[in-house]
Amino acid sequence: MENLDELKKSLLADGKIDKEEVEQLRKVLYADGVIDAEEVAFLFELNDAVSGENNAPEWKEFFVEAISDNILADGEIDEEEVKMLSEKIGADGQVDETEKALLLNLKAKAKNFPAVLDSLLK
Repeated sequence: MENLDELKKSLLADGKIDKEEVEQLRKVLYADGVIDAEEVAFLFELNDAVSGENNAPEWKEFFVEAISDNILADGEIDEEEVKMLSEKIGADGQVDETEKALLLNLKAKAKNFPAVLDSLLK
């Protein structure tokens, strides 16, 4: 797999993520068929770096899809996933539109949606 740090530098060179970059991310991150914990952390880092910028709509869609695939692999959100989501979403001190879209997707699809995550939607 391509080095994630090098990929991040390349993607963030212009300060936003465009459609072609989303396709590049999809190719690299789904190369093995799954999104792992390191890739989830990578996606949150990217999102924090481009939050509020003029990103392609495909960025939000990909972010939500990829992280949901990881979190909902078993259909549930467990305590470890709640902790990770709370930390990653709160890392930059705000819940942006992309993170809200992720939370709403998880709420709609998970068998359970913990109150601590629900509180981030308010």
